[in-house]
Amino acid sequence: MVRETITQVVPDADLAALGPDDTFRDALEMDSLDFLSYIEILGERTGVRIDDADAPLLTTLSGSADFLVARVR
Repeated sequence: MVRETITQVVPDADLAALGPDDTFRDALEMDSLDFLSYIEILGERTGVRIDDADAPLLTTLSGSADFLVARVR
């Protein structure tokens, strides 16, 4: 779901080159509006409330996945 959401925001993203702990904002050259769109879409798709304070936890693939798993339980 995280990868699909990133692809929705950055359609030409090369996710194959992205490691689980790479900061994808830097690796994919996402600007702040792209990142906000990512957070908004991720929240909508998962039904998980994502507050502004949670944003730093969502900057990597593994961080985003860990955040979602912790909130879904």
